[in-house]
Amino acid sequence: MTKPGILLLRACLALLAMPIYLLSFLGIWEPFCKKIFFPFLLEKLSTVHEKKAKKHKQELFHNLPDFRSPSGELKLLEIGTGCGSNFPFYPPGCRVTCTDINPNFQQGLSRSMSKNQHVQYERFLVARGEDLHQVPSGSVDAVVCTLVLCSVQDVNGTLREVLRVLRPGGVFYFLEHVAADRSSWRYFWQQVCYPTWKLVFDGCCLTREIWKNLEQASFSELSLRHVSMVLPWTPIEPHVMGYAVK
Repeated sequence: MTKPGILLLRACLALLAMPIYLLSFLGIWEPFCKKIFFPFLLEKLSTVHEKKAKKHKQELFHNLPDFRSPSGELKLLEIGTGCGSNFPFYPPGCRVTCTDINPNFQQGLSRSMSKNQHVQYERFLVARGEDLHQVPSGSVDAVVCTLVLCSVQDVNGTLREVLRVLRPGGVFYFLEHVAADRSSWRYFWQQVCYPTWKLVFDGCCLTREIWKNLEQASFSELSLRHVSMVLPWTPIEPHVMGYAVK
C-alpha cells in the first residue's frame, strides 16, 4: 500500500487511541504510563513472550559461564532489567547489577529475585542505557540487554557504554525485536502502528534495524542470527539474538 494509505491508517489508529493522545497532550499519560500502566502491562506481556523465548534464551545464555573472570566470579550488568525475566537463565552464583530507566519496575523485580535465589543480587541503578556513569569502566564480565534497544534514545550510544563497562574479553548478550523485511505486510503494519505504539508502550520503536548497529559497533567478535517469535495480536515477529565480545 502507498504512503498515503499508511498515513490514513495511522490516523484511524490515532483516532481509536484519542483518549491516550489527549492525556499525553495534557501531560498526564507519561507519568501514569511509567508508574502504573507500563510496569503492569510489561509483566503480563513478558509472561506471553517468555513462553516463546524460553528455548532461545536457553540457547543464548548457555555459554555465559565461559566468560567468568580469572578469579572465577561472573559479574553481570543487565540494562533495562524490567521484571527480571532473564534471571532463570543465569548461572548459580552470578553477581547481577540491575539497571532500568524506570524505578517502578522494582516491585516486579523483587518477585523475580525471590524466585531465583541462585542469583546474587548486587544493586539496582536508575540509569539510561546511554549513560551508565555509575558503573566503572571495564568492571563487568557480561552485559545483557533483551527487548531494550527498541526503546533507548540512542542505540549506538548504548553500545558504546556497553563496550566501556565491559572488561577486555567480556561479552554482550542481546535479544531484540526488529523491523520486518521491508517488502512484507508485517513491515507495513509496523509502519502503521509505529506512532501510537511508541506512545502507548513508553517509547518502543517497531522499525529499528538493530542488527546494523551491532555490526557497526567496535566488537572484536559478533555472533548474530535472525529468529522469529510472534507476539499474538501485535506486529512483532522478527528478532535478532546473539552475543558480541569486546
